[in-house]
Amino acid sequence: MKRSLFVFVLMVLTVTLFGVTVTMVYWPGPEAEAMQKVVEYWNSNFGEKDDIIVEIINFSRDEFWTKEEALLGAHSSDIDIVFVATYILGRYANHLVPLEGFNLDPKVFIASSLESMSFEGLLYGLPMDVSNHFLYYRKDLLEELLNNNEWKKIYGDLSEKYLGKRLVPKSPENWDWDDYKAMALFFTKKYNQKSPTLYGNVLQMKNLVYNIMIWNDVLWSMGGKWFDENGKFNINTPEAKQAALLYKELYDLGTVPPGAITYEYGEANQAFQLGRTFMMIQWSAAYHTLTNPDESPMVFDKVGVTHIPGPNPSTHVHSLGVGLSKYSKNKMAALEFLKFLSTEEAMKIYASNGGIPPVETVLKELSSKRPEFSLIAEHIKNYGFVESTSGETMSILQILSDKLTAIWTGKLDVEEGLQQIQIEVEKLLNEK
Repeated sequence: MKRSLFVFVLMVLTVTLFGVTVTMVYWPGPEAEAMQKVVEYWNSNFGEKDDIIVEIINFSRDEFWTKEEALLGAHSSDIDIVFVATYILGRYANHLVPLEGFNLDPKVFIASSLESMSFEGLLYGLPMDVSNHFLYYRKDLLEELLNNNEWKKIYGDLSEKYLGKRLVPKSPENWDWDDYKAMALFFTKKYNQKSPTLYGNVLQMKNLVYNIMIWNDVLWSMGGKWFDENGKFNINTPEAKQAALLYKELYDLGTVPPGAITYEYGEANQAFQLGRTFMMIQWSAAYHTLTNPDESPMVFDKVGVTHIPGPNPSTHVHSLGVGLSKYSKNKMAALEFLKFLSTEEAMKIYASNGGIPPVETVLKELSSKRPEFSLIAEHIKNYGFVESTSGETMSILQILSDKLTAIWTGKLDVEEGLQQIQIEVEKLLNEK
């Protein structure tokens, strides 16, 4: 009884001393560590003065979205600020309050990141971390190829034999997909005994939705996309066929490690770190690891970065961010903190402690310490696309992943695979 009274008195004192406590669910890992610094700054400089203290709740990554969605589905008021992502935004939208009255100038927040947190014309999330893809390559080996006449001849011979036209090696910012294929062949020892790498490239081919986000760059670069100009899903196109066959051709030719069909982020990174492969398309988050001499001693000073090959260089963009729960009992207090988060001041604290906010000025200001920041700003601004924020995005990605993996491993031919995707996605969208 005395213990219960003590707890009650402590709760009263907490409310009296600190006013409102705003609870925020956050994704564990470097993002949560960066956000903790922002929260500490807020609580020390504004929280006590405004009687608004913010508290972070971390769910484990295992079943994170399921746990959070269950709380929202139960209309729980235990959470005020919800963690959201582009690819599940449409599923969450009915549980969130649109963010209105925010000064989210596209000159500050890069436009594609705001699009990535919008659903049916309304902004439901404040983008905190942005993800995109780079084409990574070995700049030392490319430099040798561009200046070594013997290597140039081998490159021309291989491109003529396997692509039907004699190509001249060029800088990667000028590559199209034929140049990419030619580079993959040249730097594969099976085709060129003088190659210093075993494989020309590494593909992430495991049946995994995040790998399809990378493949989507190829689709967009070739002029395709999921939805046509009328908003109807249409994947059974020449562009999608060409994009699907690119992976299959490179896999069948053996220009990728034989285990690539089981590869995702970590395995691809390792292949590049160990000097086994010349190039890869990979998440921008890998840059910090690949250029770190302690983590990547074999390649840290040899890493080149450019955009995805043409004809239409494109990178998938998605954001992780925060939104306001419809069921919060502390909406006004939560909005005060969210408004602070939308400032360059807060975003700079976030970026300085490990976050990657889509704020061009902040990314460029910190690029002396994190060179990839200015590249991220440039690429998402100039090449970024947001495929979909609908509630069906993850389901569509899974259908694509199932069928494309089957195409790449020869279990389905490309026409049959794309037709099955079209049928299954149409059924999914008609059932919503």
